[in-house]
Formats: sequence, C-alpha cells, structure tokens
Amino acid sequence: MQEDFHYYATYCAAWLAGYEVSDCSRIAYAAQLVDLCSKTFINRFHGPRAATTTQLKTELADAPTDITGIQDITRVWASFHFLPGNLYAHLPKRNRYYMNRYRLICDVNGTLLADTVNLARKGGVEACGIAMHILADTWAHRYFAGTPSFVINDAGGFYELRETENGVERIKVNFNHNPITADNIEKCSFTNCLKQDSETSVMNLGHGRAGSLPDYSFFKYEFQPAWGDYRILVKDNPSDYYRAFCQMVYAMKCLRSGEQEFETDTYDEETVSPYREEIMAILKKRQLIANEDWKALGEKLTGTALEDFDLLKYGDEYMEAEKGHKEKTFLGRFFVAALAQKSMVTNKIFRSGNLIAGFSIDYGTNGFRGIEDFRMLLEEMKKGAMDDQS
Repeated sequence: MQEDFHYYATYCAAWLAGYEVSDCSRIAYAAQLVDLCSKTFINRFHGPRAATTTQLKTELADAPTDITGIQDITRVWASFHFLPGNLYAHLPKRNRYYMNRYRLICDVNGTLLADTVNLARKGGVEACGIAMHILADTWAHRYFAGTPSFVINDAGGFYELRETENGVERIKVNFNHNPITADNIEKCSFTNCLKQDSETSVMNLGHGRAGSLPDYSFFKYEFQPAWGDYRILVKDNPSDYYRAFCQMVYAMKCLRSGEQEFETDTYDEETVSPYREEIMAILKKRQLIANEDWKALGEKLTGTALEDFDLLKYGDEYMEAEKGHKEKTFLGRFFVAALAQKSMVTNKIFRSGNLIAGFSIDYGTNGFRGIEDFRMLLEEMKKGAMDDQS
C-alpha cells in the first residue's frame, strides 16, 4: 500500500473507531512512517538503528545476501510489510529449506496478526499506527514473502481484469525494468524487478516481480506465483482494501477500549457501511495514488483540515529531548514500538524452528542480551511492569 491508504485512509479509520482528531493524526503518521523509517532516517536523528522498519532501494543495493544479511532483511520485511500468515504451514515432499521460505508467505488473518494488534495495546498511538500499517499490508501484500526468494516470490502471467460495460476484460500487463519509468495505467504498462534466478537476490524480495500492482487499490488482476507452481491466482484489490479498512476500524476500537482482545477475521462493516459507496468509489478510481480523495473524506468526517504528511515533523522534538527523555517523544515511542514488533515476530519465527530471521530471545523473560539498541526496549518493558504493579 501507499501513502494514500497508510496515512489518509488510516486517519479516516481511526476517526470512525472513535479516536480524537489529534490521535487520528498521530496514528496515521506512525502508520505512514513505517514505510520511511530507514537506517538513513534513523541516523539523521541518532536513533536506534535496530528500529528500522524499512530499507531504501539504495540500502538494499548495498545489503549483503549472506546468511546474516538475509536475516537482517527478513527481520525488517517480514515484521512490518509481509507478516507471515502461517509459520507452521506444511506441504508434502518439500524440504526444510523450501518450507522455511514458504512459511513466510504473507496472508491475512494469521495468528501473528492477532499478536501484532494485541502487542500494540501498551504502546500508545504510535504502536497503534505501526500495527495498522502491518494489518493493511497483509491485504495488499498477501501471497508474497518478506525475504529474498526466487522459489517463492517469482511470478508471471499478469493480466488486469478490468470491468467494462461489456463485462470483465482481460488485459495483458506489460512490464519494463527501468526504475525511473512511470507506471502507465491506460497502457497497462508498469515497472517491476528484473527476473533473477539467484535464490537470494534482493530482486526476489517481496512483490518486486509484481511491481507496484499490489499497492494500487483499483487493480484487480491474475498472476502465477512460483510458490503455487505457477497456477493462476486472482487478486481483487478493491474488495481486499475495503475489508482491510473495516478490519482497521474494528482493530482500533479494540485498542481504544484497552480491554477488548482483537480477534482475526472480524470486521466492523456496520460502522463503515454509511460510507461504503464513497470508499469503494475511491478504491476503484483508476489513479496511481488517491491522496486527495482520502484526504477529502477525512476532512468531511472530522470537519477539520488534515495536514499533509511531513517526514521531519517530529524530528526536532526528539533531537532536543534530553538523554533519558527521548523515549517519551513521538519518535522515541515509535522506535520502542518498532523494536517490540520486530522482536516479537523474529521470536515467533525462531520458535517455529525457522532460522531465516536469525536467532531470537524473549526479552520479557530472559532479560537483555545482544543488540545494544534493544536495551531501550527492555527498559521500557520494565517501566511498564512497574507501572502495572503501582
């Protein structure tokens, strides 16, 4: 998904879930920041590098693809953008090497999604925003895995299924590999990653072979994924994105209540239904990004002007905070929540017997070991425990 959904649509969903306008803005900001919190961004503010939630193309280009490099990439992309749907999936006559990758395929309504939303309960609006980004991406990025893998993420046979007055027209998608070429909706011409049969090439990370098609809300298409033995699979983005929106409203109501446990495959369609036609019109509109339409809806719902996303908005607050107080700023809380999410997902992958994301420990029971950045997380966890007892 793009800024249109992660920032503007999340703002709308937060309002429908009952949050005040100020909290809606912070939730939406955190949701969008997940796509931008790279090591380059964190270095600018001297934050904890382990709290990265994405990797820039330039960073990936320099990233090693040895064992530790793959583990680092997987921790980021599986934790925040391609949440695994079933870490214990089983296929007959497949070896462990293959299954370790297959089990990272992103899908909706997995147990890790419930873990993600419920984990955000103690993290404030920043953690809520991170969880909403991850939830939304399970719908957009389903069927791809957040680890470089040719045998999983290679795909072909892309056709748009375009609704016309005469029914559904099947139109072949034309791909090129020039990263500076703009996608052309009318010509059905898009940019994707060059095919690389090297298993661990970063070109085989996530939905690179599908280009930006999974991130366009209007796009309904069929394709042939490698993990499915190149059999045809249909992806209906407008329908999926609407369900994602309804699920976000439900999830944020759970978080706002402070008590209600989030359950998978549950959607607050009742709250959203008065706006269904308007939302579906936005989702089906043939455009590369729907910022203005979602912004207009957000301002209509709240009666308040919605400022555009500003990446550096909270930077000064973090930089000017004294040592020991940075964790109380917006970015500080975002970093802690990101560390918690990455730690949780990595630990779940490790405990499933899969080492593709590396070794992991449970900081809540075993204390601090390893990456210095995670000491911040442990200290916040201890403070939270003390607050609960007081």
